[in-house]
Amino acid sequence: MLVKDVMMKKVVGVSPDNSVRRAAEIMLTNHVSGVPVIDDAGRLVGIISEGDLLRRTELGRGAIADLGGQAFSAEDRAKAYVKSNAWRVADVMSRNPVVVEEDASLAHVSGLMQEHGIKRIPVMKKGALVGIVSRADLLKAIVTAHQDETAPGDEAIRRSISIRLSENTGLEGKDMTVTVIDGVAHLWGKVDTAECRKAARVAAENVRGVIKVVEHYPEDGP
Repeated sequence: MLVKDVMMKKVVGVSPDNSVRRAAEIMLTNHVSGVPVIDDAGRLVGIISEGDLLRRTELGRGAIADLGGQAFSAEDRAKAYVKSNAWRVADVMSRNPVVVEEDASLAHVSGLMQEHGIKRIPVMKKGALVGIVSRADLLKAIVTAHQDETAPGDEAIRRSISIRLSENTGLEGKDMTVTVIDGVAHLWGKVDTAECRKAARVAAENVRGVIKVVEHYPEDGP
């Protein structure tokens, strides 16, 4: 599944010349945590989010006081003052936002969100803004995802589980045996840790046709 399959195509944005108050109103009205900033030529020039508004003087916590004085340079204190007091979106927004192409994978988007600690990413196509992808969109993809398609029959299920166990599960190289009887998957082998055992169970459960997983590890006896 790609970004273009789950992204929000109706983009709600603000102008760099809009007020911070207006940006906050748009976020509240549309139930979003951030909006792209788009100039008069339709170009993406930044993004303004809840995080950009956490140190506003309207909240009664001036940024200069929060910086703690001596530990920060005059330039840092000046930037913080602008961030907490400016009324124009252009002065408060985050410039050079992380963006993603519409044909990018959801795994790539998830990685970017984790790496940069962000909730929403503008989606581009040939330099133009065409959508927004958010954490909520990734959750929707999880809800609508289907289990792997597997040919009917216990042997086909067994082969599919074996393949799954070798795919970045932490179980690579482990001496494991899989048997499937009437849709019940039996896992055998020397798997020492609880997390590895959990990974094996999850890998088996994610194969279509598996109705139950039974674990047989050394302490249980084969």
